[in-house]
Amino acid sequence: MAGPLDGIKVVEIGQALAGPLAGVILADMGADVIKVEKPDGGDDARLWGPPFVDGASVMFHATNRGKKSVTLDIKDAADVEKLKSLVRDADIVIQNLRPGIVDELGIGSDAMMAVNPRVIYCSIWAFGNTGPLKMAPGFDPLLQSYGAVVTLTGRPDDPPTFCAPAINDTATGMWCVIGALAALKQRDRTGAGCVMDSSLFESAVAWVQGPLNAYNVTGNLPQRHGAASATLAPYQIFETADRPICIAAGNDRLFVKLARAMGHPEWCLDPLLSDGRKRAANRMAVVDVMQPVLLTRTRQEWMGVIGEAGVPCAPVNSIAELAETEQLQAMDMMRVLPGSNLKVVGLPISFDGQRPHPRGGSPKLGEHNQAVFPD
Repeated sequence: MAGPLDGIKVVEIGQALAGPLAGVILADMGADVIKVEKPDGGDDARLWGPPFVDGASVMFHATNRGKKSVTLDIKDAADVEKLKSLVRDADIVIQNLRPGIVDELGIGSDAMMAVNPRVIYCSIWAFGNTGPLKMAPGFDPLLQSYGAVVTLTGRPDDPPTFCAPAINDTATGMWCVIGALAALKQRDRTGAGCVMDSSLFESAVAWVQGPLNAYNVTGNLPQRHGAASATLAPYQIFETADRPICIAAGNDRLFVKLARAMGHPEWCLDPLLSDGRKRAANRMAVVDVMQPVLLTRTRQEWMGVIGEAGVPCAPVNSIAELAETEQLQAMDMMRVLPGSNLKVVGLPISFDGQRPHPRGGSPKLGEHNQAVFPD
């Protein structure tokens, strides 16, 4: 099946996660993505395991499927010329190398746009393309820390806590793709390429925009609420007789339905609980009345009672439970990489009801050198 980006050529000078993630999104949507790797070992993420499959980490397979791999020593002038030959007819270049190195080596945006003025040159930075930390390196935990995410995650007495998924790498990869596609649309109008910058720092700030905006208005630091919302109640995880459940009654109408379903319509008349603002200000009062009742039945029983009342709720699944859910199967999100038995999560988007399939497995290091550089 033709992808929406068939005919688009991408040169990815990327490694680790953010750059390759941007590349794999474009590859799954049909773009021809040529991944440039260093001859000695290639992308460091090839060894980011366990687990490993066919000599490479599962993470590498997942974020580099459907690409071509060529090896170039970008410190060698002859190989830089080869790289420029790839860029000459490329639509998009993605690079997330150590800050400053592309300009030192003569493969920065100015050099590449001199070769191809129509190219969209995407740089993924750690802390951004300007400012005192422009040249600082960065990985996701550093940016979760610098960007204050760790101060918002967990319970009030917890130490600073990371969000387990690499949220800044992932978000920056997606922002890179959004920017690149917008720039392609602009090129249709102007005929000219452009430089598109994104960074893990900007993604980190975007994640905390709610607390940061509120702080700018009030001057008050946000508090941590564990598995609860800072602004809505009840909007959190509760214990039941056996397993935890998440209940999200995010407005007054839903709270009325919830109170009735749980057999306590009088909660709606309590002066501490009668509207959303009061419940948010007195969240522990909400917990104090709900938690003892929830402990009287199992999660499955409450899922039926609360769900039938039309109140949003969900089980707290483990990864193993998620893997077996009917919803995951129905949404057909898992993809088997061609030429392998390895299952990975596919793109979280569909076109005309069809989720893109990977165009191939992940490449061996330098697998496509001869095909791409036949000379």
